[in-house]
Amino acid sequence: MTATTPTPPTSPVPPTGSGADDRLLRTSPLRRLLGRPELGSVVGALAVFLFFALVADGFVRAAGLSTVLYAASTIGIMAVPVALLMIGGEFDLSAGVMVTSSALVSTMFSYQMTANVWVGVGVSLLVTLAIGFFNGFMLTRTGLPSFIITLGTFLMLTGMNLGFTKLISGTVSTRTIADMEGFASAKALFASVLTVGGVDFKVTILWWLGLVALASWILLRTRVGNWIFAVGGGKEAARAVGVPVAATKIGLYMGVSFAAWIAGQHLLFSFDAVQSGEGVGKELTYIIAAVIGGCLITGGYGSAVGSAIGALIFGMTDKGIVFAEWNPDWFKFFLGAMLLLATLLNAWVRGRAEATA
Repeated sequence: MTATTPTPPTSPVPPTGSGADDRLLRTSPLRRLLGRPELGSVVGALAVFLFFALVADGFVRAAGLSTVLYAASTIGIMAVPVALLMIGGEFDLSAGVMVTSSALVSTMFSYQMTANVWVGVGVSLLVTLAIGFFNGFMLTRTGLPSFIITLGTFLMLTGMNLGFTKLISGTVSTRTIADMEGFASAKALFASVLTVGGVDFKVTILWWLGLVALASWILLRTRVGNWIFAVGGGKEAARAVGVPVAATKIGLYMGVSFAAWIAGQHLLFSFDAVQSGEGVGKELTYIIAAVIGGCLITGGYGSAVGSAIGALIFGMTDKGIVFAEWNPDWFKFFLGAMLLLATLLNAWVRGRAEATA
């Protein structure tokens, strides 16, 4: 038998000696633009802005834009880590009620222990991070889908929020802690108003932009960002090349819980008291904002900036309908239409990018 040398697999290479220019191998700016996951959401955001600028007089005024940004920031704070989690290939259906849980722990611990409000805030941070760790730990240890794990957490938190609130306060809402020590300083951090040029802006806008910047840096400039994309693209392949899959997924869930803590503290210190039933359904809003922003349901693709633009589209639509004096019942119709259009546009853009690659 004669030994033969295996032929190595061929790979597409540019033609040589036929007039091909090697400079064409470089990625063109247009190709890079088409490859950006948030391109479709940018186009959608511009269309929504122009539409409401034409049909609603107060929409483009400074005060109107401030209202839009505030509405977007309350969604965007959570949409950013949810987007990172989706890029990592997972979901968190407990994100909405976790915000309420965070606020409830802060206010009830402070009130019952008659402690400084900051003590309650600190305890809330630990408890909320523990919830995120629980979600990630259960996911990685059981192998169950994130849908099942976080749906169970959602139901447990919903029941605990209502049960503990009624047990401690006797009603479905907490008692006010506005007269307790530390409330003013905590309110300044989580729920203050900044006046710029005579226009009031909520501090949540700064929290939102800060989280977008931090998440973008993690995704694009750190090894952890590579891990997130890798586990979203295929966890077994990622594990084979040394990516710490379990630690990455647990960290992503804890990132969602950290943002839920920020949003929960804003909820508490904006209104002094918390309704135990709030937050139900918000998790879908965060997921939709991430999807509109270019994140794929299947994972491995998306950006933090895209989630911010998705949240901005939410804010513009929500407040634009009010400024246009339309029936707010139509909000979800427009939201659903935007979700479908943005998803189709994102798929088209991604297809064009792959075709020109």
